Amino acid sequence: MRKMIAAMKISVDGRTEGPEGYADWVDAWSDDYGLTPQVDACVLGGRMYPNYEQYWTAIQDRPNEPNPMGSGVPTPAEVEWARFAARTPHYVLSRTLTSAKWPLTTFLRGLDQVAALKQQPGKDVYLMGGAEITQACLAAGLVDEFRLIIYPLVAGAGTTLFTAPERHRLDLRTVEQLSNGRVRLRYGVG
Repeated sequence: MRKMIAAMKISVDGRTEGPEGYADWVDAWSDDYGLTPQVDACVLGGRMYPNYEQYWTAIQDRPNEPNPMGSGVPTPAEVEWARFAARTPHYVLSRTLTSAKWPLTTFLRGLDQVAALKQQPGKDVYLMGGAEITQACLAAGLVDEFRLIIYPLVAGAGTTLFTAPERHRLDLRTVEQLSNGRVRLRYGVG
């Protein structure tokens, strides 16, 4: 069975975004979780998908120009991810969305379809978020691993990644110190 790996950038207090609806502390989305070689599918929620598609389409179409949704010209790593995203199937968990600009986008209507995706042959699955779909997949026992980049910031308000009332034991696999006080953590879900 394929593993589902949830990877996100969060604040020290576990926020995936601030009260404005985005992670204003993230300077570039090019930080690598080391996932690209081992995944061949991406899963994300319906609220996240429209902005995600718009952001990465702009980089795909104009890699040398400032991204209207970003903070300047895309980094080489962002251009690399945009190319990877263009050729990688994306699965969007949504009960309401029905259309996407990307040809490799499929809509899933429930967690049973996410579980079925894990049963299909292939590489691992990247669960990119947002927080709500990650919480739901964790509660359903679908998440096998977390890869988190922790930013040295107490965001205070915003969306929290972990709000489940049940306990989940995590097994620390790797710790890596990054620049600017950030830390990359890899946990197995046990």
